[in-house]
Amino acid sequence: MPLTPRAAERLARESAVQSFDNAARALCIDWCMEALDGKQVQRWGEALGGVLVRERDAEVLAYREGRRPSSPANRPELLVVGMDGGRYQGREKDPQTQSRWREDKVLSVSTYLPGDGQEGPDARGPQPLVTTYVATARDAHAFGRMAAVEAERRGYRQAQVVIGMGDGGNWIDPLLGRDLRVDARIIDWCHASEHLWDCAKAAFGADTPQAAAFGERAEALLWDGRLVDVIATIARESQRLGPPRDSDSPQDPRRVLHQNVGYFTRHQQHMNYPEYRRKGWPIGSGVTEAAVKQCNKRVKGTEQFWTEGGVESILALRVMWISQDQRWERTWANRPAYVNAEPA
Repeated sequence: MPLTPRAAERLARESAVQSFDNAARALCIDWCMEALDGKQVQRWGEALGGVLVRERDAEVLAYREGRRPSSPANRPELLVVGMDGGRYQGREKDPQTQSRWREDKVLSVSTYLPGDGQEGPDARGPQPLVTTYVATARDAHAFGRMAAVEAERRGYRQAQVVIGMGDGGNWIDPLLGRDLRVDARIIDWCHASEHLWDCAKAAFGADTPQAAAFGERAEALLWDGRLVDVIATIARESQRLGPPRDSDSPQDPRRVLHQNVGYFTRHQQHMNYPEYRRKGWPIGSGVTEAAVKQCNKRVKGTEQFWTEGGVESILALRVMWISQDQRWERTWANRPAYVNAEPA
């Protein structure tokens, strides 16, 4: 059954923002239909999203062959590339973990006006302008290529400054080193601070005065950029409790402290927060975390179980819908007169 461009846009939008069953109910009311059900909406929505996936994959292939997407006319003053992982459930259990839970990967690319670098109540902080997104359930290598294409589209090569923002996850650092050259890599302040409070609880127990004093002192050192003192403070408590044993769980205090000595040592050069504030740069990944929540809201429901192709299609619709550069409107304005949205 073919869909007019207007009907296809409406169905794609409903598929992007809510479950297929709820989308079917909304469409039945608006279109005065009775026979439309969630399964039909799912087939249509995944087919429409599949078109976006194929177009995205073609762009990635073209990029690898040296054909870059068009860049903006205006040179961005500050471009921030952030990435993090979300969650969804596959239909089949992983044969190794026996779990249905999988990770999807979310990218945000934001233009900013830098802040004035001042401290105090009258200071002007960095101002986000326009953010666009990419999301995929594929692996980090595939995601890195998609990230490079989206960064190029947003002015990656023309930008005065490019920042890579993240939590230092095990796939983020290699991706930044492999697929994107950035002027600075910043560990999100909130994640770094959470690591310190994890150390405080590990060393002195949760909700104790000693843990509170440790956390506040270590956080103040981190804010001031005194990473050598931060590392020494954690290392001292790690030595007091002793090295972790092979049988220790990831939550064992010895393991938490030992691993965080490594975490802060490894990312020492990515936590120069006084310098970042002086330059008027953002130090938080709230934009990216909000995008992860937006994607989770659509695909993470405990009663939702996805095929690889299905989740990829809906993620493509979802990030197009929440992107702020009017790509959704441009896409549907340029569709042909009629489109057969049924899957091949």
